[in-house]
Amino acid sequence: MFNAVIVEDEIPILNLMKHIIGQNPYFTIIGAFTSSLEALDSLPELRPDVAFLDVEMPKMNGLELAENINEASEQTKIIFTTAYQHYALDAFKVYAFDYILKPVTPGAIERVANRLVKLHRPVVYAEQPVGLASIRCFGGFEVRNREGSLIRFPTRKTEELFAYFLCHPGQNLNKWRLADLLWPDMSEDRASHNLHNTMYRLKKLLKEQEIGMEIQKTNEGYMLEPSDRTYDVLEYGRYDFSLAEGFQDVIQTEHLCSLYKGPLLERKDYFWKAPLEAIFCKQYTALVRSLIQHYLVREDWKKAEQKIDSYLTVYPLNEEMNQTLLSIYASSGDKEKIVRHYAQFEASYRKELGLEPPQELRSQKASYLE
Repeated sequence: MFNAVIVEDEIPILNLMKHIIGQNPYFTIIGAFTSSLEALDSLPELRPDVAFLDVEMPKMNGLELAENINEASEQTKIIFTTAYQHYALDAFKVYAFDYILKPVTPGAIERVANRLVKLHRPVVYAEQPVGLASIRCFGGFEVRNREGSLIRFPTRKTEELFAYFLCHPGQNLNKWRLADLLWPDMSEDRASHNLHNTMYRLKKLLKEQEIGMEIQKTNEGYMLEPSDRTYDVLEYGRYDFSLAEGFQDVIQTEHLCSLYKGPLLERKDYFWKAPLEAIFCKQYTALVRSLIQHYLVREDWKKAEQKIDSYLTVYPLNEEMNQTLLSIYASSGDKEKIVRHYAQFEASYRKELGLEPPQELRSQKASYLE
């Protein structure tokens, strides 16, 4: 359930929106305003999850209000409502979550609700027996104990060492290689000493938190033995990705896609992860591509669109996926979705890369709107 406020200066439209949004089971309306200034004053007290904002309003328009909301309440998602398509690009420049053309319909509100639900859906970890620790490496790095509590590592190097083991399960890792990876600027003796101490802390942590994994000493160094545990990176490592091209198992492919919550060890600045991150991204893309093709062949447009939406949540500027999504919208004759999606893509492309979208994509969009 999402707490929502509505800001609309025309009372009949405000009442209509209160009715339509209030009918959706995912929204609870906690405020409705005809004045942007009044809405902004009430923001610290209400702290809404979602704000539906009209663009054209007196004194402070919706775009200006959105900028103020972004500064005062980062968690609030902005959804603009307007009768004019040309505001779409300006809307996304202030990081709008979505954009609805008037008249607002129950279908449009449901679409926004579905996007919000998808965004806030709890992380689904690799399936584990009840009461066992869980690990996530895609889209961040989280290790949780049997009670589901997030584990705090004693040092940053302890965390990085465990992450490296998790990305190389069952491999005999040379101790000098590990020391050089974690302490490249130290002398050999000091790096070796630090590795010994960090390894001690890590083994102690794994035992105390009952993670169910062991790090074994070998002649060359160390090896992580996952035992009967599983986690996202391990499942990707066990999958034969040559099957993705022939497409064998929809259920398994969907499962693997669900494990991928974002780039490997996202927001961690481990320099060694870059080549692995590129490999996993390529594998995930191959899985999604095979699922999209599977659904398109069966003319299941909705599922194909859902797969692309999920992918673009992680990699919003991927040209291939954006082109495919526009073609799906064109096949269904939904020009409103074409305009809205392209405007969002264009704004993101300019912001992230400082460039205009590729000519091929621009031409494709123009041809669909003719």
